[in-house]
Amino acid sequence: MEGNNFLLEEQLCFSTYTLSKQFTKLYRPVLEPYSLTYTQYVALLVLWEESDLSVQSLGTRLGLDSGTLTPMLKRMELNGFITRNRHPEDERKVILATTQKADDLKDELLRKVSACLNLLNMNEKDYFDLLAKIDDLSKTLGGILND
Repeated sequence: MEGNNFLLEEQLCFSTYTLSKQFTKLYRPVLEPYSLTYTQYVALLVLWEESDLSVQSLGTRLGLDSGTLTPMLKRMELNGFITRNRHPEDERKVILATTQKADDLKDELLRKVSACLNLLNMNEKDYFDLLAKIDDLSKTLGGILND
């Protein structure tokens, strides 16, 4: 972009970084009573969509490597949210599934997160338009960085 003075307030990267931190703060009061971090919460979202998922597949969906995932998943297992089992045909693969405890809290947790999102005062169209723009930007950056 030409004419950019490189002021902090004009940096898209800083705005998205700040936004990410703000979402983490917004969700913290909802997640803390369940002993969940934001990253654990998004892992549960994926596992609620698709159970019996490999650690590698979860890492791909979340953009996280196994060095980050493994300790997080161990904590989630210790807290009773997931199971981790070796694949019967390939011992190198670890398969993840939600527990009954996680499944039982799904509706309540999603309702509480939705209440947080309602604080944004965005109508549905604006919400999904913004989401699409952010997703497009993420895909563009991913394409540039993976070339």
